[in-house]
Amino acid sequence: MKRDKIIYYTATGLLTALMLFSVSMYLFNNDEISTMFKGFGYPTYIIYPYAIAKLLGLFAIWNPNFKTIKEWAYAGFFFAFILAFFAHYMIGDGEQGGAVVAMILLVLSYIFNKRTNK
Repeated sequence: MKRDKIIYYTATGLLTALMLFSVSMYLFNNDEISTMFKGFGYPTYIIYPYAIAKLLGLFAIWNPNFKTIKEWAYAGFFFAFILAFFAHYMIGDGEQGGAVVAMILLVLSYIFNKRTNK
């Protein structure tokens, strides 16, 4: 059980650090992110709401009282990472590695969250 908690907190902590870095880029380096979103063909007006959604998802994942919302947050991150992977892959910028790492951390966090909260 102790090993499962260590893996859960490590994976969730690293995922949180990755998401906070992403949110900080969205909020404080908006010009570069806008250029990237335009390259993907995405509208730039979704950058700030997407950053807020990532923060709310992190809050839900760390809060033990929101079991149903936590499931939705995991699902939202899952789809976001899948779409990010394919968006980067399709434009060929070579940046899809971050989405792969995020997906691995997300799956580890989800599995070990389930194991520790039986």
